[in-house]
Amino acid sequence: MRIKSILIISLSFLLSACHYADMGGMFITGESINERFEQSLAYNDNHTPKEIKVSTDDYNICSMGDSHIGGTHNFDLFQHLAKSMKTTAAVYVGDICNGNAENYDSLQKHMMNADSLTAFPIVGNHDLYFGGWKEFYSRFGSSTYYFSVKTPVASDLFICIDTGSGTLGSKQLSWFKNVLQNIRPQFRRCIVFTHNNLYRVRRTASTNPNEEELTLLTDYFLRYKVDMTIAGHDHLKNILKLGNTVHITMGALLDGFPSPDFLKITIKNGNLDYQFVDLY
Repeated sequence: MRIKSILIISLSFLLSACHYADMGGMFITGESINERFEQSLAYNDNHTPKEIKVSTDDYNICSMGDSHIGGTHNFDLFQHLAKSMKTTAAVYVGDICNGNAENYDSLQKHMMNADSLTAFPIVGNHDLYFGGWKEFYSRFGSSTYYFSVKTPVASDLFICIDTGSGTLGSKQLSWFKNVLQNIRPQFRRCIVFTHNNLYRVRRTASTNPNEEELTLLTDYFLRYKVDMTIAGHDHLKNILKLGNTVHITMGALLDGFPSPDFLKITIKNGNLDYQFVDLY
């Protein structure tokens, strides 16, 4: 009886931990980050990086994360508000759904309802559960890519990276450095989107970034003048500034969350600003 109780408690702990962290096993896809990156790169080879042209030097980008579909009320409301703000593009920074095919079907259906919203999704750990990478890739393709916004005055670069396994991995890290080194100088502003919040300000059960990788990333952000990084994952808003780079962790958008909101990034005459927008 005692052994049975211990097993139940241990399983309960694992299930609870899996809700917050990439356990590297039970509920997530078998693909490694390097394998996902190679598939993303193969997709990129057949798809030109998207350039969005706008008629003025003033525009905004909206970003959200952790909607965890299932429920779609907050997701639909976000899309409605983003469209009403005439946002140039929306970036979904992972944990958009919970990995299974039914959740992805629901996500895709509700994204199609926002036909005037240009959307850029990346995977989080929950999106990878239950073999979810195959579902994500078949619908959206790459989770490692960049896009740009071209105004009459200048162009700005937006880089999306895959941290659904809690790490960039060696191949994606090399790709990221190459983009910053060789492509970033062509652009005025540079913003990076990722699911995992790279800098932690509290103890959590979430997967922690690799220390060596984080050291390299911090150096890249400073050296190559990354203006901002935007992440989710932690469900707790936070703003941290290191050098000239602002690191933003957003709250969660999932239904039932006590204070759901999203981020509005504004570029006006070359100046970069941001604000959290309450969903209701």
